[in-house]
Amino acid sequence: MFRIENDLLGNLQIPSDAYYGIQTQRAIENFKISGARLQHYPEFIKALAYVKWAATETNFELGLLERLTRDAIVAAAKEVVEGKFDDQFIIDMVQGGAGTSTNMNINEVIANRALEILGYQKGEYQHCSPNDHVNLSQSTNDAYPTSIQLAIINTNHILIGHLENLIKSFRKKGEAFMGILKMGRTQLQDAVPMTMGQEFEAFAATLSEEVERLKQSSSLFYEINMGATAIGTGLNAVPGYAELCAQKLAEITGHPFVSSPNLIEATNDTGSYVTYSSALKRMAVKISKICNDLRLLASGPRTGFGELNLPAMQPGSSIMPGKVNPVIPEVMNQICFKVIGNDLTVTMASEAGQLQLNVMEPIMAYSIFESMALLANGMDTLALKCIDGITANEARSRQMVLQSIGIVTALNPYIGYKNSTKIAKEALETGKNVYDLVLEYNILSQEQIDEILNPDNMLGPKHFPKQETE
Repeated sequence: MFRIENDLLGNLQIPSDAYYGIQTQRAIENFKISGARLQHYPEFIKALAYVKWAATETNFELGLLERLTRDAIVAAAKEVVEGKFDDQFIIDMVQGGAGTSTNMNINEVIANRALEILGYQKGEYQHCSPNDHVNLSQSTNDAYPTSIQLAIINTNHILIGHLENLIKSFRKKGEAFMGILKMGRTQLQDAVPMTMGQEFEAFAATLSEEVERLKQSSSLFYEINMGATAIGTGLNAVPGYAELCAQKLAEITGHPFVSSPNLIEATNDTGSYVTYSSALKRMAVKISKICNDLRLLASGPRTGFGELNLPAMQPGSSIMPGKVNPVIPEVMNQICFKVIGNDLTVTMASEAGQLQLNVMEPIMAYSIFESMALLANGMDTLALKCIDGITANEARSRQMVLQSIGIVTALNPYIGYKNSTKIAKEALETGKNVYDLVLEYNILSQEQIDEILNPDNMLGPKHFPKQETE
């Protein structure tokens, strides 16, 4: 069953039960690109509905809409916010037209649901029009970016929750491993002793910094351009609309939205997307580096570092019996590579803006939303299926410390540079370990060495014996 709708290009059949209309149908047919649909990002759909809700309340207060129409549109928008019509948003996230298809998708769904509330049939737009009523005092060029900004703000809050859970997992392991001595390394060479707990606490600390970065970057989205409308001159919006609409959106969502002081600049500038995407990239780079470390520390298990045991999640080979691979850090690495690539896409799309509008916003929105979804899922997987189940090979880690030339640096304040150099040189030439050579030359007792290398003494700066002066 179909109904017939028409636009400037002619007539088109629309499924009779569809809440979307002709412009959405054209977008469905035109943009079979990524397979990622608007319905895959429900926070974006909610944001679109919130913007239409705020715009409708603004138009009503300014005397541009009658009460019955206002009530029906707001009721329909609230239902969209509740997720009742997510299945009506099936257009591709990657689209031409600077987001017009997405804006019309929400306009048509809300209009047709409002028509039902008013007692009419879908498509009877003379009573409630997607353009004349739902899109009143707006264009795609202000409603679409404002919706993206609201969706990023809300999704960012969710993403930070996933990040904080991952940080907790690292911090918990840091506490559990604080008494385990191991060798620190620089440039993949032995450096000085540390504890495994210090290593994991450092992972937690570096990721904790990203919580504040994400909050700072997302705060740029509180400045919106509603009332712009097409290029920022405010044509087709009445005086006071921009400020009032920002106020209404703030009241509805609880976010401190304000109207941009220069709507022309705000309509063509996408710098906030670049900044936020860069924050996602920065976090991805850090997580990927950590995963590289985990894979290296767990390598072997007998011919590599072998300091850590990652949880065995699946057989690692179709030909090598007994092989288990670090599949969770590997998949997290790949997620991070995708996020880094998406950031480049956002950068290039922002640069490609011309004159009074950047028509590349759809790919920017898709790239950012995809990155956020991948990171959220990936961080949960990394925490649950890897970090929480990591165990330490304490004996092996300590043995590598004792065999390392690097421990001579920890002993240097106690035995002096001359003795340290002598011990290090002989250890390198003979293959003997530093620990045994110090005992052999009776420079320190075993009790003294063990006290120096006690994990508690690796946790921070400490006082050394005073050197005799001539």
